Amino acid sequence: MESMTCPRCGVEMDEKTLGEATVNQCPEGHGVFLARADLGLLIEAENDWHRNAGQHTAPLPRITADMTAPPNVGKVSRAWVETLFG
Repeated sequence: MESMTCPRCGVEMDEKTLGEATVNQCPEGHGVFLARADLGLLIEAENDWHRNAGQHTAPLPRITADMTAPPNVGKVSRAWVETLFG
């Protein structure tokens, strides 16, 4: 396949495989380009991620004097696509 160049800055784009999809991404951060079929694959993966994500919540524990603060979890992704480009 012929390599793509970014239409904004002219730099050769990096080709990445994300799951089953192939995406061309500008290394300068100007955007991503992909085929319609690859977009469909990403949409299906995103829908599957949300379907299986649940609320990720647990019941709050009863507060006692010997409790310590929980560890920081870090950034929680709002969508599967964020995990790819995060």
